[in-house]
Amino acid sequence: MKKLLIVCGPTATGKTGLALHLSKVFNGEVISADSRQVYKKMDIGTGKDLPRNSNFQWFDKLTILSKVEGFPISNLKKSGIGCYCIHGVRIWGYDLVGPEEEFSVAHYLKIANKVIENIWKREKLPILVGGTGLYIKGVVDGIQTASIPRNSKLRKSLKDKTAVELFEILAGFDPIKSASMNISDNKNPRRLVRAIEVAQFQFKFRPELSNVIKDYEALFIGLTAPREFLYRNIERRVDERLKQGLEKEIRNLLVKGVGWDTQSMRSMGYKEWKEYLTGNKSKKEVILEWVKDEKNYIKRQLTWFVKDKRIIWFDISKSGWRKAVDKFVAKWYKSIR
Repeated sequence: MKKLLIVCGPTATGKTGLALHLSKVFNGEVISADSRQVYKKMDIGTGKDLPRNSNFQWFDKLTILSKVEGFPISNLKKSGIGCYCIHGVRIWGYDLVGPEEEFSVAHYLKIANKVIENIWKREKLPILVGGTGLYIKGVVDGIQTASIPRNSKLRKSLKDKTAVELFEILAGFDPIKSASMNISDNKNPRRLVRAIEVAQFQFKFRPELSNVIKDYEALFIGLTAPREFLYRNIERRVDERLKQGLEKEIRNLLVKGVGWDTQSMRSMGYKEWKEYLTGNKSKKEVILEWVKDEKNYIKRQLTWFVKDKRIIWFDISKSGWRKAVDKFVAKWYKSIR
């Protein structure tokens, strides 16, 4: 039976490092499930942690490599999908679109599902790794609203509305949805517009589930730790990204015409810098705000993931956790081969 391994959990738990390790042990390839890592030229702030001089592999190279494995990867070429090779392991899901482009969960699912099917055909283990719960849910369970198309006319009519006005419009269409939204979503015009778009479509039609991969066995591995342990990891990671040159990365994006109003620059780790680079806040204030946002993100991720009872949790603050993961995955991997 086909197998899919999922490594999930809050940020700053070392999910990608574990996934790369498991890929070597179980002949796998990694697919990133991170909504920020889809953007090109945004490497430091999104935590891609690419080795020096890493190259994105396109299909001329991948097709040659795949001949040895007995199955061509060229069937992904039409989708413009490539990958990085990190420590001998292919990792997909990075650099899918330019930083000036919009990207949705529907776009992600089309790509991720194709990659997973391709990995299976080459008789390898796909390992889905990340902290964007909606991406993971979409791959594993499907998302009904992902098939709902963009409504350009509606979006144009809502373009100049404030968040308060958008929320009122949504409440008129779908009071249950509006009441269930958290404070962050209530203040996010992009998410409110999409919610209105979805509500309007559902009022007229009944959307179907997006194409869902079927007939496979999945294992969910979740990484976690006490809140204070994760917070210390966040503070260290922010410091590392500053040393790696995040400010320079952001300045380069601005020089190349990527505006603050783009979806990519509204991402955490980037949006906080606007006030500093426009002269309204000190760098210290920006860094403190960034750390605070990252910690709040952990809370939201934990709220999302703890609801999924399929996840087997491992505490990274405890000694021997990685060996425990290896043993658990090995048992699962062998039992369904």
